[in-house]
Amino acid sequence: MSPPMERARFLRQSRVLVVGGKGGVGKTTVTAALARMAADAGLDVLVLGLDDAGALPVLFGADVTFGYDEVPLYSGTAGRVRGRVITPDDALLEYLMDHGLRRVAKRLVSTGVLDVVSTAIPGIREILVLGKVKQLERLDTTDLLVLDAPATGHAVRFLTSANGLLDAARGGPLRTQAAEVVEMLHDPVRLQVLLVTVAEETPVNELVETAFRLEDEVGVMLGPVVVNACYLPAAGVGERWLADPEVLAAAAGEPPMRLGEASALRRAAGFRAGREAVQSEQLERLNAELPLPQLRLPFVFSDDIGPEQVAELAEAIGRAIEELDERQLQSALATTPASADAPAAGAPTSAPVPSAASAPFAAPEPPAAGAPPAAPEPPAASAPTAAPEPPAASAPPAAPEPPAATQPPAAAASP
Repeated sequence: MSPPMERARFLRQSRVLVVGGKGGVGKTTVTAALARMAADAGLDVLVLGLDDAGALPVLFGADVTFGYDEVPLYSGTAGRVRGRVITPDDALLEYLMDHGLRRVAKRLVSTGVLDVVSTAIPGIREILVLGKVKQLERLDTTDLLVLDAPATGHAVRFLTSANGLLDAARGGPLRTQAAEVVEMLHDPVRLQVLLVTVAEETPVNELVETAFRLEDEVGVMLGPVVVNACYLPAAGVGERWLADPEVLAAAAGEPPMRLGEASALRRAAGFRAGREAVQSEQLERLNAELPLPQLRLPFVFSDDIGPEQVAELAEAIGRAIEELDERQLQSALATTPASADAPAAGAPTSAPVPSAASAPFAAPEPPAAGAPPAAPEPPAASAPTAAPEPPAASAPPAAPEPPAATQPPAAAASP
């Protein structure tokens, strides 16, 4: 049994955490809880919202205007949380100003040129945002960047946009930007995706599909799955959810219940038991279909989600991280974040592809060098090991000449 995972070590596995999930599963709330937990663990955190991020300041209880410029959201005992919004228009404006086009930058953006360009070049909006994330990650002025990604359907397109532009653009700054973004997405030391779901059929279906698409189409590293709003077992209750409340009250020496109380408690107990049954079924299915570690967060019984509830969830995430087995986590994620050579281990997505692709071209060379009389080119075009056999197998049609060398009796009978 390996030691439990430390909170700070878990959070330092990647410099960018992209939090994604289906709409309505609490993705933004989990983003805020992760950021607060990281700050409480001593990290300097920057939360990044896309377009509409009005809920994030409310979750931290910060009375600030959330815009392109950084604003403080939370100060912990050892760390802090800052936040900002990254929009394509603002990212383009900053890019143009940084490249000597300050005088015309605002005019270009205000005239809606980005809408025209995005129609002609699909993915340009996403690459502007991801390019800004890459720039912030390279500055190395923040311990952790937490990105509140779009809902899952848009998140896949958001993260695959760089690959599309890389295939479409032949050269120039656009291709360079796309290549650098793809490099960041493929490096688990730099970026990792945490998907959020709830233990219900449709969210679990969508999460499993999204996870495989992100691995196949983007090549990004997936972190543990965050299962939000779980009904945790109540201490000392067990199967007594379904017991008769009047019997339990009498056994506990409580006074008789008022009219309607017993029936209300029976309905509540039935609902809770049914919800736990569905939850158990979906968690088992998630385990079977997506073999990733899980961080389970409790259901928050509150009408509104604010700083108090975020603090509760932040502590719950921390406890869930500490319950992870570090060796099993590293094995499941195929990375060793604590090792000194983590960057080398962090490039498995790109390393195997060149080696596998180059192997067929390297293998034919030795046989070609070892068999000069044979035709070097045909074996390379087919299979190096089968090169000596095809001539023998293809020789039977030309029977008059080879038989003279291989079957003397036949050669004698032919004259």
